[in-house]
Amino acid sequence: MRKCLSLFMLILSSLLTLAQDAPADSLSADSLINALSADGKDETVIAAFKSTRLILTPTSETMRKKDLNFMVVHRFGDVAGKDGGSRTLWGLDNSSDIYIGFEYGLSDKLDISFGRSKFEQLLDLGFKYKVLEQKGDGSMPFALTVIAQMGLKPYEVSTNVFDDYTNRLSYFYQAVFSRKFSSRFSLVAAPSFLRNNLPFPYLEGNEKNIFSVSVAGRLKVTKRMGIVADYVHPFSSFRKDSKSPEFYAPSAIGIEVETGGHVFTVNLANAQAISPINYIADTESKWTKGQYRIGFTITRVFSFGKKEQNNY
Repeated sequence: MRKCLSLFMLILSSLLTLAQDAPADSLSADSLINALSADGKDETVIAAFKSTRLILTPTSETMRKKDLNFMVVHRFGDVAGKDGGSRTLWGLDNSSDIYIGFEYGLSDKLDISFGRSKFEQLLDLGFKYKVLEQKGDGSMPFALTVIAQMGLKPYEVSTNVFDDYTNRLSYFYQAVFSRKFSSRFSLVAAPSFLRNNLPFPYLEGNEKNIFSVSVAGRLKVTKRMGIVADYVHPFSSFRKDSKSPEFYAPSAIGIEVETGGHVFTVNLANAQAISPINYIADTESKWTKGQYRIGFTITRVFSFGKKEQNNY
């Protein structure tokens, strides 16, 4: 555990060095906050979060019109336990999941997204729409963004369970409620519904439909660094009663650093998968068994709109 924390702190120190060494003019001119902040009225609360996702849970932020967000999310292998330790460099030799995705602003409130995960070779296509914006005068105390996503597993699996092509499809719906309580603290609560046309994992008695609730937050530590935490609770009688395999609630904690137009998040999570379609249905890792892993997220925004519109 001590070696894991030392490794985690080494990575964190490297990120902090990047943040401190970045030129001041580039930080102000190319800040990711500018890409996420709307040019709305003064009473609209903006930039509750620095990116469109924390660790596991998406935030209420959407991309501005004609902005493209490129995401790389990586989760390594188990830090400890029977599959971790020094022989795998505390999980860094392995990868439990890799996700590459894109989010594009069709308008200031509507995004379209596409991505691909290593875990189950999942392809996902989704939309994200900002329904409500938080107001500083208290007339609207929270922001609300809704998400609709479809997942496809296009390849054969070892058990060859896809006797019908529609069994490869999954559907995910989420309502993201967020509130910026102060300049330092923002919180998300997000109920969701997951539908797998074929139960996943492919076990007798497993459920096709799973309701869950995510709670996540960000605490600002310095101007460009914050602590982020994430917890997802699936409501599933099958997962509660199952003894083999055992299922657990996905959770994570990490450090978020903004360096100019990039946002880096380094984290520890017990979830192997990155997409909610996968980790809500199948998280079999337990923290006390050493079944947690180091991960990171890198996001970069590219603007295809007029320069003056983005205030870069």
